[in-house]
Amino acid sequence: MSIEVQGALSLQSMSATFSFLFFSFTLLFSLFSFLVFISRMKPWCNCDICKSYLTMSWANKFVNLCDWYTHLLRKSPTGTIHVHVLGNTITSNPDNVEYILKTNFQNYPKGKPFSTILGDLLGRGIFNVDGDSWMFQRKLASLELGSVAIRSFAMELVNEEIHTRLLPLMASTARAESNAASTLDLQDILRRFSFDNICKFSFGLDPGCLLPSLPVSDLAVAFDLASKLSAERAMMASPFIWKTKRLLNIGSEKKLKQAIEVVNDVAQQMINQRREMGFTARNDLLSRFMGSVNDDVYLRDIVVSFLLAGRDTVAAGLTGFFYLLSKNPEVEAQIRDELDRVVGPGQETASFEQIREMHYLNAAIHESMRIFPPIQFDSKYATEDDVLPDGTFIRKGSRVTYHPYAMGRMDRIWGPDFMEFKPQRWLQDGVFVPPCPFKYPVFQAGVRVCLGKDLALAEMKSVVAALVPRFDIRVVQSDQEPRFAPGLTATLRSGLPVRVVERKC
Repeated sequence: MSIEVQGALSLQSMSATFSFLFFSFTLLFSLFSFLVFISRMKPWCNCDICKSYLTMSWANKFVNLCDWYTHLLRKSPTGTIHVHVLGNTITSNPDNVEYILKTNFQNYPKGKPFSTILGDLLGRGIFNVDGDSWMFQRKLASLELGSVAIRSFAMELVNEEIHTRLLPLMASTARAESNAASTLDLQDILRRFSFDNICKFSFGLDPGCLLPSLPVSDLAVAFDLASKLSAERAMMASPFIWKTKRLLNIGSEKKLKQAIEVVNDVAQQMINQRREMGFTARNDLLSRFMGSVNDDVYLRDIVVSFLLAGRDTVAAGLTGFFYLLSKNPEVEAQIRDELDRVVGPGQETASFEQIREMHYLNAAIHESMRIFPPIQFDSKYATEDDVLPDGTFIRKGSRVTYHPYAMGRMDRIWGPDFMEFKPQRWLQDGVFVPPCPFKYPVFQAGVRVCLGKDLALAEMKSVVAALVPRFDIRVVQSDQEPRFAPGLTATLRSGLPVRVVERKC
């Protein structure tokens, strides 16, 4: 046998041996790490909550996990529970929420576990960082989102999308409804609407998701998949499972990587285009931020974070609103009366000033998000041992979750009629009264309160003001309890099938 052949065989043998040792080490390390994780979880905990969670027996009585948590929190004297197997303390106590989000804010950052889960998608974006990086982006975003030019630009985009796409689509659907018992997935339409808007606002890019043919957008598909798979990481028994899959580039982690590459490619194309065309005269967020940030990767992280926040939260909030409005025609009638009074008949869109005068509509939207918040819960991680105002001990490094979904269903906060859709609970002498943010942390509260709150509310009100006077939108099988899909925001598993009828005004 020649020396060359012997050498080649030797190299192959060494390569095979190295591969075997590498995969053996990876497997053993993952197994060891998993056992360590299991030992920390204490799966042998024999309390009723942990047994119910581990066996999923809660599903025998509750459609959604968030409803089971609500049930437990309602029974708890302090409004706080422990899920020992998850190392998670969950609270619906407003005093605790204020303490976590304001009083002792420094002890409850997003934390490394959260940042790691969303790191591949959001990178160093504002919703995934703490400390100086968060503070820099917070100041930058506050300056931009608070400017009159940006607010006017955002409303122009929203009204254009309503006038040129949303209203014609709904009218076309209504005409089709008159001839056949067809339905429309309103959740899908609202997600398309909000994705068009946030892409134009963030990147200056129009994906055209709401064009009459309802095209499939590669960016929207990739973004949805990336969001879904990132959220699913948090549901795995151990982070070492998805980390190992990511290392080997297999399964869901391979799909996640491919989806994020699509998002990154689009972001880089937009950044390159801005640099070639110039960005000083443009009002989209990317152009505005390019004046302060020179790092392309950092720019991508910042803008993609706003893409995530602006798309899913608005669509989820509007989906819950129209579900409740369909079941409460008396609220719908009062909104129409207010629109006739403030906007007048015949106008397709309302101005920003007119929207600010709609106190009842504002109350109705806040009330709908009390019952169906776009983000059902939010978690922090304690940097030091601590004690919450209700006496709950928090161990260093443990997870602490406040639960807006459950808080909106607490009689101790909202009274015995907490499950009734009553916009009037937000009004005094016909004027909207802002809620206590720690009883209603739908937009977070304290130091991290949502900077895009006013823009998101204005977008939601604009959609309602355009659709409600012109159409009767009725949910099909509205007696069925909503079922939510796992994810970063509240998304209905089967969409929101509706029938649309054009009104004769």
